Amino acid sequence: MTTENRRSSFYPWVVVGLLWVVALLNYMDRQMLSTMRDAMAFDITDLENKVMFGKIMAAFMWIYGFMSPISGIVADRVNRKWLIVCSLAVWSGVTLAMGYATTYEQVYWLRAAMGVSEALYIPAALSLIADYFTGKQLSFAIGIHMTGLYMGQAIGGFGAFVAEKVSWQSTFHWFGIIGIVYAFVLIFFLHEKRASSFETPKEVKEKAPLGKVLRENMRAVGSSLGMLLANIAFWTILFFFASCSVPGWATKNWLPTLFADSLGIDMVTAGPIATITIAFASFIGVMVGGPMADRWAQKNLRGRIYTSSIGLAMMIPSLVMMGFGTSVGAAVGAGLFFGLGYGLFDTNNMPILCQFVPSRSRGTAYGIMNMSGLFIGALATDLLGTLAQEGNMGLGFAFMAGALLLALAAQLLILRPKTLNME
Repeated sequence: MTTENRRSSFYPWVVVGLLWVVALLNYMDRQMLSTMRDAMAFDITDLENKVMFGKIMAAFMWIYGFMSPISGIVADRVNRKWLIVCSLAVWSGVTLAMGYATTYEQVYWLRAAMGVSEALYIPAALSLIADYFTGKQLSFAIGIHMTGLYMGQAIGGFGAFVAEKVSWQSTFHWFGIIGIVYAFVLIFFLHEKRASSFETPKEVKEKAPLGKVLRENMRAVGSSLGMLLANIAFWTILFFFASCSVPGWATKNWLPTLFADSLGIDMVTAGPIATITIAFASFIGVMVGGPMADRWAQKNLRGRIYTSSIGLAMMIPSLVMMGFGTSVGAAVGAGLFFGLGYGLFDTNNMPILCQFVPSRSRGTAYGIMNMSGLFIGALATDLLGTLAQEGNMGLGFAFMAGALLLALAAQLLILRPKTLNME
Protein backbone atom coordinates (compact mmCIF):
# COMPACT_ATOMS: atom_id res chain seq x y z
CA MET A 1 0.00 0.00 0.00
CA THR A 2 1.42 3.38 -1.02
CA THR A 3 1.77 6.30 1.37
CA GLU A 4 -1.04 8.09 -0.48
CA ASN A 5 -3.33 5.07 -0.12
CA ARG A 6 -2.52 4.78 3.56
CA ARG A 7 -3.39 8.42 4.06
CA SER A 8 -6.64 8.03 2.11
CA SER A 9 -7.64 5.03 4.22
CA PHE A 10 -6.71 6.75 7.50
CA TYR A 11 -8.09 10.24 6.87
CA PRO A 12 -11.79 9.24 7.16
CA TRP A 13 -11.08 8.36 10.79
CA VAL A 14 -9.40 11.77 11.22
CA VAL A 15 -12.66 13.31 10.01
CA VAL A 16 -14.60 11.31 12.58
CA GLY A 17 -12.18 12.45 15.29
CA LEU A 18 -12.41 16.11 14.29
CA LEU A 19 -16.21 16.00 14.18
CA TRP A 20 -16.34 14.08 17.47
CA VAL A 21 -15.08 17.20 19.25
CA VAL A 22 -17.63 19.37 17.42
CA ALA A 23 -20.40 16.96 18.42
CA LEU A 24 -19.23 17.16 22.04
CA LEU A 25 -19.35 20.96 21.99
CA ASN A 26 -22.74 20.86 20.24
CA TYR A 27 -24.46 18.92 23.01
CA MET A 28 -22.45 20.32 25.90
CA ASP A 29 -23.38 23.91 25.06
CA ARG A 30 -27.08 23.10 24.77
CA GLN A 31 -27.17 20.78 27.83
CA MET A 32 -25.57 23.19 30.33
CA LEU A 33 -28.67 25.37 30.53
CA SER A 34 -30.86 22.51 31.80
CA THR A 35 -28.62 21.96 34.84
CA MET A 36 -27.73 25.60 35.57
CA ARG A 37 -31.31 26.84 35.89
CA ASP A 38 -31.11 27.08 39.69
CA ALA A 39 -27.84 29.03 39.61
CA MET A 40 -29.11 31.41 36.92
CA ALA A 41 -32.42 31.93 38.74
CA PHE A 42 -30.62 33.84 41.53
CA ASP A 43 -29.91 36.58 38.97
CA ILE A 44 -32.79 35.99 36.52
CA THR A 45 -35.78 35.25 38.76
CA ASP A 46 -38.17 34.36 35.91
CA LEU A 47 -36.22 31.12 35.48
CA GLU A 48 -37.58 29.88 38.81
CA ASN A 49 -40.90 29.24 37.06
CA LYS A 50 -40.69 25.77 35.46
CA VAL A 51 -43.31 26.59 32.83
CA MET A 52 -41.34 29.65 31.67
CA PHE A 53 -38.12 27.64 31.71
CA GLY A 54 -39.84 24.96 29.64
CA LYS A 55 -40.72 27.61 27.05
CA ILE A 56 -37.04 28.53 26.73
CA MET A 57 -36.07 24.90 26.18
CA ALA A 58 -38.92 24.43 23.70
CA ALA A 59 -37.96 27.61 21.79
CA PHE A 60 -34.59 26.08 20.94
CA MET A 61 -36.32 22.97 19.65
CA TRP A 62 -38.91 24.80 17.55
CA ILE A 63 -36.26 26.95 15.86
CA TYR A 64 -33.93 23.96 15.46
CA GLY A 65 -36.81 22.03 13.92
CA PHE A 66 -37.79 24.76 11.44
CA MET A 67 -34.15 25.15 10.38
CA SER A 68 -33.37 21.42 10.01
CA PRO A 69 -34.86 20.81 6.53
CA ILE A 70 -33.27 24.04 5.29
CA SER A 71 -29.96 22.95 6.82
CA GLY A 72 -30.21 19.56 5.12
CA ILE A 73 -30.96 21.11 1.73
CA VAL A 74 -28.03 23.49 2.13
CA ALA A 75 -25.73 20.64 3.26
CA ASP A 76 -26.52 18.73 0.04
CA ARG A 77 -25.48 21.70 -2.11
CA VAL A 78 -22.61 23.60 -0.47
CA ASN A 79 -19.19 22.86 0.94
CA ARG A 80 -19.96 21.05 4.20
CA LYS A 81 -16.62 21.91 5.77
CA TRP A 82 -17.43 25.62 5.80
CA LEU A 83 -20.98 24.97 6.88
CA ILE A 84 -19.70 23.06 9.92
CA VAL A 85 -17.04 25.68 10.73
CA CYS A 86 -19.54 28.55 10.57
CA SER A 87 -22.13 26.63 12.59
CA LEU A 88 -19.63 25.92 15.38
CA ALA A 89 -18.33 29.49 15.45
CA VAL A 90 -21.82 31.00 15.68
CA TRP A 91 -23.26 28.74 18.39
CA SER A 92 -20.04 29.14 20.41
CA GLY A 93 -20.46 32.90 20.12
CA VAL A 94 -24.02 32.53 21.37
CA THR A 95 -22.77 30.45 24.32
CA LEU A 96 -20.26 33.19 25.13
CA ALA A 97 -23.02 35.83 24.93
CA MET A 98 -25.28 33.76 27.22
CA GLY A 99 -22.88 34.56 30.05
CA TYR A 100 -23.75 38.25 29.67
CA ALA A 101 -27.54 37.73 29.78
CA THR A 102 -29.38 39.59 32.54
CA THR A 103 -33.05 39.10 31.60
CA TYR A 104 -35.39 36.24 30.74
CA GLU A 105 -35.95 37.70 27.26
CA GLN A 106 -32.22 37.74 26.52
CA VAL A 107 -31.85 34.10 27.53
CA TYR A 108 -34.91 33.21 25.42
CA TRP A 109 -33.63 34.84 22.23
CA LEU A 110 -30.07 33.61 22.67
CA ARG A 111 -31.42 30.08 23.08
CA ALA A 112 -33.42 30.55 19.88
CA ALA A 113 -30.29 31.78 18.06
CA MET A 114 -28.47 28.67 19.26
CA GLY A 115 -31.21 26.60 17.65
CA VAL A 116 -30.51 28.22 14.27
CA SER A 117 -26.76 27.73 14.40
CA GLU A 118 -26.72 24.20 15.86
CA ALA A 119 -29.27 22.98 13.30
CA LEU A 120 -26.72 23.51 10.54
CA TYR A 121 -24.32 20.93 12.00
CA ILE A 122 -25.85 17.44 12.16
CA PRO A 123 -27.08 16.96 8.54
CA ALA A 124 -23.77 18.23 7.20
CA ALA A 125 -21.64 16.15 9.58
CA LEU A 126 -23.50 12.87 9.13
CA SER A 127 -23.72 13.13 5.36
CA LEU A 128 -19.99 13.96 5.24
CA ILE A 129 -19.14 10.87 7.31
CA ALA A 130 -21.45 8.74 5.12
CA ASP A 131 -19.53 9.88 2.04
CA TYR A 132 -16.22 8.91 3.65
CA PHE A 133 -17.55 5.52 4.85
CA THR A 134 -19.59 3.85 2.11
CA GLY A 135 -18.61 0.30 3.02
CA LYS A 136 -18.60 -2.06 5.98
CA GLN A 137 -17.76 0.36 8.82
CA LEU A 138 -20.47 3.01 8.41
CA SER A 139 -22.47 2.15 11.56
CA PHE A 140 -19.29 2.06 13.64
CA ALA A 141 -18.07 5.42 12.27
CA ILE A 142 -21.45 7.06 12.88
CA GLY A 143 -21.52 5.48 16.33
CA ILE A 144 -18.13 6.90 17.30
CA HIS A 145 -19.30 10.34 16.20
CA MET A 146 -22.45 9.94 18.29
CA THR A 147 -20.36 9.22 21.39
CA GLY A 148 -19.19 12.84 21.11
CA LEU A 149 -22.82 13.91 21.56
CA TYR A 150 -23.16 11.70 24.63
CA MET A 151 -19.91 12.95 26.10
CA GLY A 152 -21.07 16.54 25.57
CA GLN A 153 -24.36 15.69 27.26
CA ALA A 154 -22.51 14.18 30.22
CA ILE A 155 -20.13 17.13 30.61
CA GLY A 156 -23.06 19.51 30.28
CA GLY A 157 -24.58 17.72 33.26
CA PHE A 158 -21.82 19.21 35.41
CA GLY A 159 -22.93 22.73 34.55
CA ALA A 160 -24.48 23.23 38.00
CA PHE A 161 -21.30 21.94 39.67
CA VAL A 162 -19.03 24.28 37.68
CA ALA A 163 -21.39 27.20 38.20
CA GLU A 164 -21.29 26.55 41.96
CA LYS A 165 -17.47 26.63 41.97
CA VAL A 166 -17.06 29.71 39.77
CA SER A 167 -20.20 31.32 38.32
CA TRP A 168 -22.73 30.49 35.65
CA GLN A 169 -21.54 33.50 33.66
CA SER A 170 -17.93 32.29 33.59
CA THR A 171 -19.06 28.78 32.65
CA PHE A 172 -20.78 30.06 29.52
CA HIS A 173 -17.88 32.38 28.71
CA TRP A 174 -15.17 29.72 28.78
CA PHE A 175 -17.04 27.05 26.86
CA GLY A 176 -17.96 29.62 24.22
CA ILE A 177 -14.31 30.62 23.81
CA ILE A 178 -13.24 26.97 23.48
CA GLY A 179 -15.67 26.44 20.59
CA ILE A 180 -14.54 29.57 18.75
CA VAL A 181 -10.89 28.49 18.99
CA TYR A 182 -11.71 24.97 17.75
CA ALA A 183 -13.49 26.41 14.69
CA PHE A 184 -10.06 27.68 13.56
CA VAL A 185 -8.62 24.16 14.00
CA LEU A 186 -11.25 22.80 11.60
CA ILE A 187 -10.33 25.37 8.96
CA PHE A 188 -6.90 23.77 8.61
CA PHE A 189 -7.65 20.06 9.06
CA LEU A 190 -11.20 19.29 7.88
CA HIS A 191 -11.74 18.59 4.17
CA GLU A 192 -14.84 18.15 2.04
CA LYS A 193 -15.63 14.97 0.12
CA ARG A 194 -18.48 14.43 -2.30
CA ALA A 195 -19.53 11.01 -3.57
CA SER A 196 -20.54 12.88 -6.73
CA SER A 197 -21.05 16.47 -7.75
CA PHE A 198 -24.50 17.91 -7.15
CA GLU A 199 -23.62 21.56 -7.62
CA THR A 200 -23.98 23.49 -10.85
CA PRO A 201 -20.71 23.13 -12.84
CA LYS A 202 -18.41 26.12 -12.56
CA GLU A 203 -18.53 26.94 -16.25
CA VAL A 204 -22.34 26.97 -16.18
CA LYS A 205 -22.35 29.24 -13.13
CA GLU A 206 -20.05 31.66 -14.93
CA LYS A 207 -22.09 31.81 -18.16
CA ALA A 208 -25.70 31.25 -17.05
CA PRO A 209 -27.86 34.11 -15.76
CA LEU A 210 -28.40 34.13 -12.00
CA GLY A 211 -32.14 33.52 -12.47
CA LYS A 212 -31.51 30.35 -14.47
CA VAL A 213 -29.06 29.03 -11.87
CA LEU A 214 -31.59 29.67 -9.11
CA ARG A 215 -34.34 27.94 -11.08
CA GLU A 216 -32.13 24.92 -11.68
CA ASN A 217 -31.28 24.71 -7.99
CA MET A 218 -34.93 25.04 -6.98
CA ARG A 219 -35.86 22.32 -9.48
CA ALA A 220 -33.21 20.06 -7.95
CA VAL A 221 -34.54 20.75 -4.44
CA GLY A 222 -38.08 19.98 -5.57
CA SER A 223 -36.98 16.75 -7.23
CA SER A 224 -35.14 15.64 -4.08
CA LEU A 225 -38.11 16.42 -1.83
CA GLY A 226 -40.51 14.68 -4.22
CA MET A 227 -38.39 11.54 -4.24
CA LEU A 228 -38.27 11.47 -0.45
CA LEU A 229 -41.96 12.10 0.14
CA ALA A 230 -42.93 9.35 -2.31
CA ASN A 231 -40.75 6.82 -0.49
CA ILE A 232 -42.72 4.73 2.06
CA ALA A 233 -39.47 3.56 3.65
CA PHE A 234 -38.49 7.17 4.34
CA TRP A 235 -41.86 7.82 6.00
CA THR A 236 -41.29 4.77 8.20
CA ILE A 237 -37.81 5.94 9.18
CA LEU A 238 -39.26 9.38 9.84
CA PHE A 239 -41.89 7.90 12.16
CA PHE A 240 -39.58 5.80 14.31
CA PHE A 241 -36.99 8.58 14.44
CA ALA A 242 -39.62 11.08 15.64
CA SER A 243 -41.05 8.61 18.16
CA CYS A 244 -37.63 8.08 19.70
CA SER A 245 -36.85 11.79 19.68
CA VAL A 246 -39.56 12.43 22.29
CA PRO A 247 -37.85 10.47 25.11
CA GLY A 248 -34.46 11.54 23.74
CA TRP A 249 -35.26 15.22 24.24
CA ALA A 250 -37.26 14.60 27.40
CA THR A 251 -34.27 12.98 29.11
CA LYS A 252 -31.95 15.80 28.00
CA ASN A 253 -34.22 18.65 29.09
CA TRP A 254 -36.19 17.36 32.06
CA LEU A 255 -34.67 14.20 33.52
CA PRO A 256 -32.42 16.14 35.96
CA THR A 257 -35.54 17.91 37.27
CA LEU A 258 -37.53 14.65 37.43
CA PHE A 259 -34.81 12.93 39.46
CA ALA A 260 -34.38 15.94 41.74
CA ASP A 261 -38.12 16.01 42.48
CA SER A 262 -38.85 12.27 42.68
CA LEU A 263 -35.70 11.33 44.62
CA GLY A 264 -35.59 14.40 46.85
CA ILE A 265 -32.01 15.37 45.91
CA ASP A 266 -30.48 18.67 44.81
CA MET A 267 -29.72 19.54 41.19
CA VAL A 268 -25.95 19.35 41.72
CA THR A 269 -26.44 15.61 42.36
CA ALA A 270 -29.42 14.98 40.06
CA GLY A 271 -27.75 16.56 36.99
CA PRO A 272 -24.81 14.15 36.79
CA ILE A 273 -26.99 11.13 37.68
CA ALA A 274 -29.40 11.94 34.86
CA THR A 275 -26.81 12.79 32.20
CA ILE A 276 -23.83 10.56 33.02
CA THR A 277 -25.77 7.30 33.35
CA ILE A 278 -27.48 7.74 29.99
CA ALA A 279 -24.38 9.11 28.26
CA PHE A 280 -22.16 6.31 29.59
CA ALA A 281 -24.63 3.59 28.61
CA SER A 282 -25.25 5.20 25.19
CA PHE A 283 -21.48 5.20 24.63
CA ILE A 284 -21.42 1.44 25.32
CA GLY A 285 -24.48 1.02 23.11
CA VAL A 286 -22.91 2.60 20.04
CA MET A 287 -19.55 0.89 20.57
CA VAL A 288 -21.32 -2.47 20.69
CA GLY A 289 -24.17 -1.70 18.31
CA GLY A 290 -22.05 -0.19 15.53
CA PRO A 291 -19.77 -3.18 14.89
CA MET A 292 -22.64 -5.60 15.61
CA ALA A 293 -24.85 -3.91 13.01
CA ASP A 294 -22.03 -3.75 10.45
CA ARG A 295 -21.29 -7.47 10.80
CA TRP A 296 -24.97 -8.43 10.86
CA ALA A 297 -25.62 -6.34 7.73
CA GLN A 298 -22.96 -8.30 5.82
CA LYS A 299 -25.00 -11.47 6.38
CA ASN A 300 -28.49 -9.97 6.30
CA LEU A 301 -29.47 -6.64 4.70
CA ARG A 302 -31.84 -6.02 7.61
CA GLY A 303 -29.05 -6.40 10.18
CA ARG A 304 -28.90 -2.70 10.99
CA ILE A 305 -32.69 -2.55 11.28
CA TYR A 306 -32.69 -5.51 13.69
CA THR A 307 -29.97 -3.88 15.81
CA SER A 308 -31.96 -0.65 15.99
CA SER A 309 -35.11 -2.62 16.92
CA ILE A 310 -33.34 -4.25 19.86
CA GLY A 311 -32.49 -0.77 21.09
CA LEU A 312 -36.10 0.39 20.80
CA ALA A 313 -37.30 -2.65 22.73
CA MET A 314 -34.88 -1.84 25.57
CA MET A 315 -35.99 1.77 25.84
CA ILE A 316 -39.66 0.95 26.46
CA PRO A 317 -39.45 -0.52 30.00
CA SER A 318 -36.75 2.00 30.90
CA LEU A 319 -39.12 4.92 30.39
CA VAL A 320 -41.71 3.35 32.68
CA MET A 321 -39.04 2.83 35.35
CA MET A 322 -37.86 6.43 34.98
CA GLY A 323 -41.39 7.71 35.42
CA PHE A 324 -42.29 5.73 38.52
CA GLY A 325 -38.97 4.85 40.19
CA THR A 326 -38.50 6.17 43.71
CA SER A 327 -34.91 5.19 44.53
CA VAL A 328 -31.50 6.21 43.27
CA GLY A 329 -30.82 2.60 42.30
CA ALA A 330 -33.94 2.46 40.14
CA ALA A 331 -33.06 5.80 38.55
CA VAL A 332 -29.52 4.72 37.70
CA GLY A 333 -30.73 1.32 36.42
CA ALA A 334 -33.37 2.92 34.20
CA GLY A 335 -30.85 5.44 32.86
CA LEU A 336 -28.31 2.74 32.05
CA PHE A 337 -30.82 0.47 30.30
CA PHE A 338 -32.35 3.38 28.38
CA GLY A 339 -28.94 4.69 27.33
CA LEU A 340 -27.77 1.27 26.12
CA GLY A 341 -30.89 0.89 23.98
CA TYR A 342 -30.65 4.47 22.70
CA GLY A 343 -27.06 3.84 21.61
CA LEU A 344 -28.07 0.78 19.59
CA PHE A 345 -30.80 2.85 17.94
CA ASP A 346 -28.82 6.06 17.45
CA THR A 347 -25.78 4.54 15.76
CA ASN A 348 -27.93 3.06 12.97
CA ASN A 349 -30.20 5.94 11.93
CA MET A 350 -28.00 7.33 9.16
CA PRO A 351 -26.78 3.86 8.03
CA ILE A 352 -30.41 2.69 7.70
CA LEU A 353 -31.25 5.89 5.83
CA CYS A 354 -28.36 5.18 3.44
CA GLN A 355 -30.05 1.89 2.48
CA PHE A 356 -33.13 3.72 1.18
CA VAL A 357 -31.99 7.24 0.18
CA PRO A 358 -29.24 8.10 -2.36
CA SER A 359 -26.23 10.16 -1.36
CA ARG A 360 -27.40 13.34 -3.10
CA SER A 361 -30.48 13.60 -0.84
CA ARG A 362 -29.26 12.39 2.56
CA GLY A 363 -28.65 15.81 4.08
CA THR A 364 -32.16 16.85 3.09
CA ALA A 365 -33.61 13.58 4.41
CA TYR A 366 -31.84 13.86 7.75
CA GLY A 367 -32.87 17.51 8.01
CA ILE A 368 -36.54 16.52 7.64
CA MET A 369 -36.04 13.78 10.23
CA ASN A 370 -34.51 16.30 12.61
CA MET A 371 -37.45 18.64 12.06
CA SER A 372 -40.01 15.95 12.88
CA GLY A 373 -38.08 14.89 15.96
CA LEU A 374 -37.63 18.44 17.17
CA PHE A 375 -41.25 19.48 16.66
CA ILE A 376 -42.72 16.55 18.54
CA GLY A 377 -39.93 16.85 21.10
CA ALA A 378 -40.73 20.54 21.61
CA LEU A 379 -44.39 19.73 22.22
CA ALA A 380 -43.37 17.07 24.73
CA THR A 381 -40.88 19.43 26.44
CA ASP A 382 -43.56 22.09 26.84
CA LEU A 383 -46.07 19.52 28.14
CA LEU A 384 -43.53 18.08 30.58
CA GLY A 385 -42.95 21.60 31.94
CA THR A 386 -46.66 21.82 32.77
CA LEU A 387 -46.66 18.31 34.27
CA ALA A 388 -43.55 19.18 36.31
CA GLN A 389 -45.31 22.20 37.76
CA GLU A 390 -48.19 19.90 38.77
CA GLY A 391 -45.89 17.16 40.11
CA ASN A 392 -46.92 14.61 37.42
CA MET A 393 -43.89 14.51 35.14
CA GLY A 394 -43.34 10.78 35.73
CA LEU A 395 -46.64 10.01 34.02
CA GLY A 396 -45.45 11.81 30.89
CA PHE A 397 -42.31 9.65 30.75
CA ALA A 398 -44.39 6.48 31.03
CA PHE A 399 -46.71 7.52 28.15
CA MET A 400 -43.74 7.78 25.78
CA ALA A 401 -43.34 3.99 25.85
CA GLY A 402 -46.57 3.54 23.85
CA ALA A 403 -45.25 5.51 20.87
CA LEU A 404 -42.08 3.41 20.88
CA LEU A 405 -44.16 0.22 20.63
CA LEU A 406 -45.78 1.51 17.44
CA ALA A 407 -42.40 2.60 16.06
CA LEU A 408 -40.91 -0.82 16.75
CA ALA A 409 -43.76 -2.54 14.89
CA ALA A 410 -43.46 -0.22 11.88
CA GLN A 411 -39.71 -0.68 11.70
CA LEU A 412 -39.89 -4.49 11.64
CA LEU A 413 -42.90 -4.82 9.35
CA ILE A 414 -42.17 -2.25 6.64
CA LEU A 415 -38.42 -1.71 6.18
CA ARG A 416 -36.98 -4.23 3.69
CA PRO A 417 -33.78 -2.87 2.09
CA LYS A 418 -32.28 -4.14 -1.17
CA THR A 419 -28.77 -2.73 -0.70
CA LEU A 420 -26.37 -1.58 2.04
CA ASN A 421 -25.68 1.76 0.36
CA MET A 422 -27.97 3.34 -2.23
CA GLU A 423 -25.87 5.37 -4.66
